Amino acid sequence: MSEDTVNLLKECDSGTKTAVSSIREVLDNVKNEDLLSILTSSLKEHEKLGNETHELLSEHGEDGKEPPVIAKMSSWMKINFQLMEKPTDKTVAGLMTDGCNMGVKQLSVYLNKYPTADKSAKNIAEKLIREENSLLEKLRAYL
Repeated sequence: MSEDTVNLLKECDSGTKTAVSSIREVLDNVKNEDLLSILTSSLKEHEKLGNETHELLSEHGEDGKEPPVIAKMSSWMKINFQLMEKPTDKTVAGLMTDGCNMGVKQLSVYLNKYPTADKSAKNIAEKLIREENSLLEKLRAYL
């Protein structure tokens, strides 16, 4: 497995962990059943893609990548402070929209940074980008 492939998969792994953690963090605050369904479905898709990523890394004797501690703390603080101030579906949608935008941006950066990654790694990154964009589209109705 090439270094670009490993690096791209590790970034995908870190990204899925961040997304899963963030979605779980907001679920208890969601009041609208449709929004809850959208987020739960996206959570399952991120978990599935995270498992695929981890499986590919494991097949080649590589470990996954945890999100940076500062990023996890920052995300947790942003989510919890904003929800403490305004515990609404609109707040949840806004937080998740920000996260999706950041995810799409970062994954696009990594796709460009690791151009020789193999097709399986690029496919996972592209699936994650599609999932993030799909979630963004669905969240617009709740902003």
